[in-house]
Amino acid sequence: MKRIKVGIIGAGSISEMHFESYKNNMETEIYAVCDLNKDRAYRKAEKYGASKYVTDYHDLLADSEIDAVSICTWNNTHAEIAIAALQADKHVLVEKPLCKTMKEAYQIEKAVKKSNGKTLQVGFVRRFGTNTRVLKKFIDTGDLGEIYYAKASCIRALGNPGGWFADKDRSGGGPLIDLGVHVIDLCWYLMGKPKVKSISGNTYNKLGNRSNIANKSFYQAADYDPGKNTVEDMANAIIRFENGASLMVDVSYTLHAKEESVNVSLFGDKGGAEIEPKLQIIAEKNNTILNTTPQIDFLSFDFNRGFQKEIDHFISCVKGEQKNISPVEDGVEVMKILTGVYASSEKKSEICFD
Repeated sequence: MKRIKVGIIGAGSISEMHFESYKNNMETEIYAVCDLNKDRAYRKAEKYGASKYVTDYHDLLADSEIDAVSICTWNNTHAEIAIAALQADKHVLVEKPLCKTMKEAYQIEKAVKKSNGKTLQVGFVRRFGTNTRVLKKFIDTGDLGEIYYAKASCIRALGNPGGWFADKDRSGGGPLIDLGVHVIDLCWYLMGKPKVKSISGNTYNKLGNRSNIANKSFYQAADYDPGKNTVEDMANAIIRFENGASLMVDVSYTLHAKEESVNVSLFGDKGGAEIEPKLQIIAEKNNTILNTTPQIDFLSFDFNRGFQKEIDHFISCVKGEQKNISPVEDGVEVMKILTGVYASSEKKSEICFD
């Protein structure tokens, strides 16, 4: 059986998860690598046995041997590369967020509709975690009832990666668009993907990147520069949906918090669930509240396994074996939420959607 030939565009840190997952998928071949840094592209191609490496993504897309691409570049390039890939008749897996702006989101959506039935999968990797997949089955069978409220928090006490992450022109924002996108999408997906109605959001630039802090390590981007930072420290929001449900979220790169934490909970009229830091289901039976811990291998998000499941799903969609669970329409709606929080903060008032 012919293996799916894949090109990976962008060979930075997150690409390693794509490379490893494609390597472990017996139905794929890592065929080409593209990166602006020629040496890095060469090293990745050597490591993973790719047939070619280039520095211009147009050269990669022009290769008719390539069936599909992963886009692992700066956020401000997602739209142009995704659209070009679709026009080159490639299937596309684009890292989160889908893009930077709503205009770009709609342009990508239009390109998908005009493509020859090509798959575009948005990299909402937490949808593929074991804890997420288990909880979704409970929700889909009605065990939690109607989900009317969720809250999500992803707090770093010290963790601005710097580099392109801290450059608003390239990233589109800070912790909201980098970290918040994960927990917002996770809640929204499990809530049944309701349409957003209104958003009241706040962003804060109070602490900077705190490059003065000593004795505490954190991940730094390859192009980290302690003197450069144009993104928010933290953000919070209350998001209301057309079905009456609401989501409360707060995220930070840096905050005077005791420790790093990820907490995600959902609440329904028949039961509730905590999915992070570990999966627990809360129910009521015989007039008694029950806290239930499922017996599964991964109660928290399993990072490596999640990416493997995401890549496997993408390849299965490319082959026409499964329906895409992270389509472009979902990326557009999540972008509406992210850009809505930033717009609300800038206007200092709630914004509403028709």
